[in-house]
Amino acid sequence: MARTASERVTLAQIAEEAGVSLATISKVLNGRHDVSAATRTRVEALLAGHGYLRRRSGPARSGLIELVFHALDAAWSMEIIRGVEDIATQNGMSVVLTESGSRHAPGPEWMEGVLRRRPVGVVLVFSDLPTEYRAMLRSRGIPFVIIDPAGDPSPDVPSVGSANWSGGLMATRHLIDLGHRRIAAITGPEDMMCSHARIDGFRSAMTAAGLPIESDWVRYGDFTTTGGQRHGRDLLERDDRPTAIFAGSDLQALGVLEAVRGLGLRVPEDLSLVGYDDIPLTQWVSPRLTTVRQPLRRMAEEATRLVLRMSQGPLESVPRMDLATSLVVRESTAAPAA
Repeated sequence: MARTASERVTLAQIAEEAGVSLATISKVLNGRHDVSAATRTRVEALLAGHGYLRRRSGPARSGLIELVFHALDAAWSMEIIRGVEDIATQNGMSVVLTESGSRHAPGPEWMEGVLRRRPVGVVLVFSDLPTEYRAMLRSRGIPFVIIDPAGDPSPDVPSVGSANWSGGLMATRHLIDLGHRRIAAITGPEDMMCSHARIDGFRSAMTAAGLPIESDWVRYGDFTTTGGQRHGRDLLERDDRPTAIFAGSDLQALGVLEAVRGLGLRVPEDLSLVGYDDIPLTQWVSPRLTTVRQPLRRMAEEATRLVLRMSQGPLESVPRMDLATSLVVRESTAAPAA
């Protein structure tokens, strides 16, 4: 007979229900490869259904905090790495860095690896975490937190994010206050929540000021320099080109800057430009970039503190923290030419 999740369950009982040996249960719990996919799925379902949690034996099992990205080619990755390392070092721990999957979730090979490594906790830079991954991590007592500059995780996923809508709003208001009326926006991929949130902030500022929003002036990009350059050139080659562009990432803004130079134009004389993130490079380009500061390093610090608290025992509620964004005005914005 199946037991309810509220009843105390042992691994022997789960083995009996699954029709396997205790040794097989142990292999599944430790992420071993020598278990068939069907058996692993059956055992994982029973572990999750019974709410089985591996008992914690002392504080750190490995002394490691695992940090997982889908890609490390973005300049803001270093800010997150530094934030996680700072808190890990303060607590006498080390960081293992993993690259896996797509921007939405890590790949299945990562899950097998993390179950073998058994870190103290996991910090992930993804939009969300699949239900089956959450169940596996929880059944092993491995806490996890998402650093969420990109999406809106499920309600039961602990996460640290930032105020994307407010960032888009303040960037656009800054351009409007300078006197710009023809303002375009290049945001990130259309399947990412933060792309829409930043554009929603842009739209809100334009609508509140009574300004028209040209449909072709709102572009969904890919948060890369190449994408920013492509969209920027297309917008600036129009006869009715915008006098200002809000780019949804600093990398896209740097791409727009290249497009401006390629067309023989100047920033901010011919185009005002605002980025998003405030990566260190923005202070070294010419002109220095006006941007929305997303507190990436602090987001990483808070996520690491949170995962360490969770490693000591379950929290009363699932935490969701959204940190404030702020506008950093530099030299890439000015009043439009008369």
